[in-house]
Amino acid sequence: MATIFSPSAVLSSSTTTTATTTKTPLPPPQLKPHLATPPSKSPLNLATTLAATALATTILAAAPPSLAADTSAAAYKLYYGTAASAANYGGYGGNSDKKASAEYTYDVPEGWKEKLVSKIQKGTNGTDSEFYNPKKKTEKEYLTFLLGFPKLAPKEAILNNLALSDVDLQDLIASAESVTTDERKDDKGQVYYVYEIDGVGAHSLISVTCANNKLYAHFVNAPTPEWNRDRDTLRHVHESFKTVG
Repeated sequence: MATIFSPSAVLSSSTTTTATTTKTPLPPPQLKPHLATPPSKSPLNLATTLAATALATTILAAAPPSLAADTSAAAYKLYYGTAASAANYGGYGGNSDKKASAEYTYDVPEGWKEKLVSKIQKGTNGTDSEFYNPKKKTEKEYLTFLLGFPKLAPKEAILNNLALSDVDLQDLIASAESVTTDERKDDKGQVYYVYEIDGVGAHSLISVTCANNKLYAHFVNAPTPEWNRDRDTLRHVHESFKTVG
């Protein structure tokens, strides 16, 4: 005989089962240990650090300064003088290549201009070359030469002879506060007389030597304000003069 299940009985049984089911309690959540957060850097300190790092990088990357910057060849040009006679002025009857036929050299400051020497100047006082500062034309250097001098005479006699044909030099010596004389030798043993004249309104450096049966005199002149301003440059060109050969 078949058994008839009552729906209410099934429902009742299911409900009872559900009601008596107990849930297993979940374990409490594990607490992670609290890690202390390092204090943030101050914006001011960070900016200072970055600036110092950038400065150090720039210094390390920069090329070391040249120790010869003050005497760089770019600051001067080398002049080759031929000490040609008035008859051969401008290369007539001789070698026009100054470097090949040079008898002396000296440095000229960058920017200075060459003054054209006339045949009259060559014939009168033996001026062979002259350069000047275009900003102050009385700041200049020039060279004179005289024939028939196989060797140097006494220092005082040389200076007096140079003044005979140079009126400006005569005036400078007459009004000088001091005149000093000295001598030096180059790497070949050649002797140069050195004169320094400190006048009331001007200063002069003169270097004199003998070679090739000639007397060469190199002058560096400047008014007192320009001398005080350009002293190192003027001494450099004065000391650069030498004869060739």
